[in-house]
Amino acid sequence: MKKVSVIIPAYNEADAIGATLRAIRERLFCHELIVVDDGSEDATAHLAKDWADLVIRLPRNRGKGAAVQIGWQRSSGDVVMLLDGDLRESAGEAGHLLAPVLADACDMAIAILPPPKQKAGMGLAKGLAKRGIKWLTGFEARAPLSGQRAIRRDLLQKLGKIDRGFGIEVGLTVDALRAGYRIREVPVPFLHRETGNDWRGYSHRGKEFVAIGRTLCTKWWEGKPWIRTP
Repeated sequence: MKKVSVIIPAYNEADAIGATLRAIRERLFCHELIVVDDGSEDATAHLAKDWADLVIRLPRNRGKGAAVQIGWQRSSGDVVMLLDGDLRESAGEAGHLLAPVLADACDMAIAILPPPKQKAGMGLAKGLAKRGIKWLTGFEARAPLSGQRAIRRDLLQKLGKIDRGFGIEVGLTVDALRAGYRIREVPVPFLHRETGNDWRGYSHRGKEFVAIGRTLCTKWWEGKPWIRTP
């Protein structure tokens, strides 16, 4: 039987982390549950200790990519599941995401979340990610920015370093497809915090757009034949 490790990168998630971890414990069978507290300024790490097998505290905020990298490298599972800390009770639906990887139907499963209750922004970041992934790999992604993923450990080992910041999801998808791994997108009724149509929301989406563009440019450059090592 394959061992499953759940990795949750979390930054200032004190209001949601307890409900998220409890739902995982109660409804998902996993061999280890690891929380990487990415320099939180609240009680995230303290609350996570009640449920997690391991809580890794980073002294400063290093970004989601770095937190994920540290978390999966400290894990031991054959399958690594990445979940956000703000899923609350809906984290218990993670079995739908895990199933195709355990059944060897794919090497990485990506969750397609329900449509947001309120439309926010103009979809520029998601559109850029979808077009970029299609341009670089030919894959038509429905959920290019979804951070909820179940991944075979050997895939992560083959890819090595994960992109940092908001480009992590796009980078993972492009690298996995280029390496010949199988990806499947799976509808899962996860619910998480939505960004609004306020300054904070627009600022977040603006940073996300820039990071995605930077990641896509890097992946394009890495794919050029003249920089490949013999």
